[in-house]
Amino acid sequence: MPFDDDTKLVASSGAVLNLYSREPDGRPQAVVQINHGLAEHAARYARFADCLAQHGIASVAHDHRGHGHTRAPDAPAGIFATGGDGVARVVADVMSVHEHIAARWPGVPVIIFGHSMGGLIALNTLFSASHRVAGAAIWNANFSAGLPGRVGQGLLAWERFRLGSDVPSRIVPKLTFQAWAKQVPNARTPFDWLSRDPAEVDAYVADPLCGWDASVSMWQDVFRLIFAGANDTNLARIRRDLPISIVGGEKDPATDGGKATEHLAGRMRAMGFSNLTSRVYADTRHESLNEVNRDQVMADFVAWVEGVVGG
Repeated sequence: MPFDDDTKLVASSGAVLNLYSREPDGRPQAVVQINHGLAEHAARYARFADCLAQHGIASVAHDHRGHGHTRAPDAPAGIFATGGDGVARVVADVMSVHEHIAARWPGVPVIIFGHSMGGLIALNTLFSASHRVAGAAIWNANFSAGLPGRVGQGLLAWERFRLGSDVPSRIVPKLTFQAWAKQVPNARTPFDWLSRDPAEVDAYVADPLCGWDASVSMWQDVFRLIFAGANDTNLARIRRDLPISIVGGEKDPATDGGKATEHLAGRMRAMGFSNLTSRVYADTRHESLNEVNRDQVMADFVAWVEGVVGG
C-alpha cells in the first residue's frame, strides 16, 4: 500500500522536503520518524508504515536531500549541499520534520528510526536532540570505517581536486556497492546484497530513484557522518537512559556481517547506555525490512516500540 499522503514541507535549511505519512485509526501511541538509506527514497518504507499503523503507531518519512522528490536550490540529485556543510543541512532537515511531527501529534512520543545511511543521520541527530525523542533505532549502519575509511576520505579528496565535488565518485562505488555485490554467492544482479527476496531486489533495480552513484561531496558527507558516530565524545552527548535499538544482518556485507552494528552496541554499553538492545538477524542481508524474514523483523520492532512507550 502507498502512504496515506505525499506532502511538501519547507525545512529550515530551505529544502522543500517530500514527506510521506501514515497514521492509524485514533490517536497514535507513538510516531516513528523514518530516515532512509543512500541511493533510495522514503516511499520504499510504505509496507513498514502499514505494519506500524496496524499496531496503532503513526509514521513519517521524508526523502533526504539529493534523493527522491525532495528539492533544494543547493541540493540537486546525488548531492546533500553544493556549498558544503551537507551534514548540518541534512540534520537540520530531520529536525524540521521532527517539529512537523510535534505540531501534528502534540504530546505523542517520537521514535527516530534510521536504516543504513539513515542510521548514520539518526545517530548524528541524537548528538543535539536525544532529549527530544522517546527512543532511537539505528539499523544496518556501519560506524566502523577505521583506517579503510580514512583511505576512502583521501581518495575522495583526490577525486574532488581532479574532477570536482558535484560529480559522481568513480572510486568509492567500487569499494562499497560493487565490493559488497561480489560477496554474495551466485548473485543474479549487482544488488543481491540487499535482500534474499528476488522480487525486492528486482523492484529496487527497476526503480529509477534507486541505485544511482552518489557524488564525491555526498560520499564525503557520508564519511563525516560515520566518523562523527565513531567519536565517543559525540556519543557522550546522548542521554544515557535513551531506549536504543541496534539491528544488523548476519549476511550483510555493508556492516561486515553485522559485526559493525554489534561494535556500536558494545561501545555504547561500555559508555553506560542503560536501555540498549541489539540483535543480528541470522542469514539476513542489508535491508532488514525487505528481507524474507521481514514479518518477524517488523513484529520485533513493534514489540520494542510498545515496550518503550508503555514503559
